[in-house]
Amino acid sequence: MKQYLEMSQDLHEYTLSVSLREPAILKKQREIVSRMPMSAMQSVPEETQFLVFLIKLINAKRIIEIGTFTGYSTLWMASELPPDGKIITCDVDEHWASIALEYWKEANVNHKIDLRIAPAIDTLDDLLTSDYCNYFDFIYIDADKENYINYYEKAIKLVRPGGIIGIDNVLWGGSIVDATNQSIEAKVLRELNAKLLHDNRVAISMLTIGDGLTLAIRNK
Repeated sequence: MKQYLEMSQDLHEYTLSVSLREPAILKKQREIVSRMPMSAMQSVPEETQFLVFLIKLINAKRIIEIGTFTGYSTLWMASELPPDGKIITCDVDEHWASIALEYWKEANVNHKIDLRIAPAIDTLDDLLTSDYCNYFDFIYIDADKENYINYYEKAIKLVRPGGIIGIDNVLWGGSIVDATNQSIEAKVLRELNAKLLHDNRVAISMLTIGDGLTLAIRNK
């Protein structure tokens, strides 16, 4: 028996056809954004649906998202939050955020979303100094890779015991194992992956969905 399943294009399309429940407004947004520059930054639907599955599983009400882009994953997560749920989403690009705002309003979830246009490090520091330690149920990291370790260290203080930190792009297009790739992004991701393996503060699982997703549950 093979130790892993090779995912052909046909098999990938089949899995989506029998499992993806992407709401119409999200499909509309994804298809429009896919024709824009930098569209590769948009989360893939099967990964976002999985994140929403986890959010529902732990009955999350308080979320931080580090990296908004056009707000696709923000919208889907906000749609599944209860009426008193809230997601703080962090970005520095007002242009892409303005696109996000259009879809959030159309979906009538903008009241659940707190968009912070500022360096995410500053936003996280503000939360830490405002007594939000051990407060959030779910934190999703999908922003500039250079700061991933800093984001993780702050996230582990902000997430509650038993809460989940999701870290995207941990396989960096598969080039994480290419020793010739010495970009700052690859170096930081390798360092973070090695750090997580031995971090006793969390239980971890690395998945090959999308561009690689690591889940870290903060130990009690």
